[in-house]
Amino acid sequence: MPEALLVLNAGSSSLKFSLFRADDPPRPLLRGQIEGLLTRARFLASDGATVIGEKEWPPGTRLGHQGAIEFLFAWARNGLLGEHRISGVGHRVAHGGAGLVAPSRIDDALVAELEALVPLAPLHQPHNVAAIKAVAAMAPALRQVACFDTAFHHTQPPVARAVALPRRYTDEGVRRYGFHGLSYEYVASVLSREHSAAAPPERTVVAHLGNGASMCALRGGRSVATTMSFTALDGLMMGTRCGAIDPGVLLYLIDRHHMNGLALEQLLYEESGLLGVSGISSDMRTLLASRDVRAAEALDLFVYRISRELGSLVAALGGLDALVFTGGIGENAVPIRARVCRDARWLGLELDEQANASGGPLISTMDSHVAAWVIPTDEESMIALHTRRVLESEGSSVRPELQR
Repeated sequence: MPEALLVLNAGSSSLKFSLFRADDPPRPLLRGQIEGLLTRARFLASDGATVIGEKEWPPGTRLGHQGAIEFLFAWARNGLLGEHRISGVGHRVAHGGAGLVAPSRIDDALVAELEALVPLAPLHQPHNVAAIKAVAAMAPALRQVACFDTAFHHTQPPVARAVALPRRYTDEGVRRYGFHGLSYEYVASVLSREHSAAAPPERTVVAHLGNGASMCALRGGRSVATTMSFTALDGLMMGTRCGAIDPGVLLYLIDRHHMNGLALEQLLYEESGLLGVSGISSDMRTLLASRDVRAAEALDLFVYRISRELGSLVAALGGLDALVFTGGIGENAVPIRARVCRDARWLGLELDEQANASGGPLISTMDSHVAAWVIPTDEESMIALHTRRVLESEGSSVRPELQR
């Protein structure tokens, strides 16, 4: 019976899942999600060509992560897997701290470590842990692997990780970590394959632009600097997150508006960014279609911040050979890519307007000194690959919990 790997990406109100045949490399079989976990849950799964499963719960149903995983397991047992059996589950985990720098087999001790890191990723880590616990409750013998979004950045030099605070704080883990590492790792692997006949670009900046957004400087495919830091709040302006901000603003809000930690967290994570500046939406598609001047101002600021950070990352690299767009906005928002590339003309980047309009993958001209690419990210494939390798290193003996 062929083995398969289940990949889970748990968010605050959704559970994304993918199933991969455990080949080398893993081969995708299906993808889907259960959204609205706290309001009105909706389930959809597809094999890439057709919808193979869908369900909607009554309004007000609070399915939660436990209920979503129980449903997913039951649905799988009712014929989803065909002749496949699940031999392992890979989880996207937002934060691995300073010590967890490689995909790791999950046990009770690791779960405790992940829970201790919740303050560093309050929007993501609790839900990642909830999914891990839900799987363990449903299938205690099923092996699980944690893949960390911070791990890819452990190659950065100490100076790039440092913050200018007293050492007593850095000694307890206050430093720059960086996120979206699984996405950057996947893009780096694609760049390497694209240039299999020649050397891949040595100095690359990847812009992962979505509701959460960051940029990363890669030298030889390894992270040397990134825009997110201690938490996923820093750096670029995002859908609802403010990105980099003068700490004095926070002191002002505490003093003048009497905000406490919870109020600041709500403001900075949920009410700022594209949504806060526009007052309309955090959705890039909505803002691009709007004629409201506030939408235009939000887009101007979004592009400006990307262009500023690009200059900073180019300085860290000592030059630039390639710029890569990925993530929901990076892959689909043609006008945003065009504006960023035009702002980067000083680097020798010449945009091919027609190639950009068609989605690339190469969107720079043949004469451009800097290549510009659009590379769709696939964090799930990266997680499946890591999960396979971790489980393979432990031996092939498994006790599958999900099989027909």
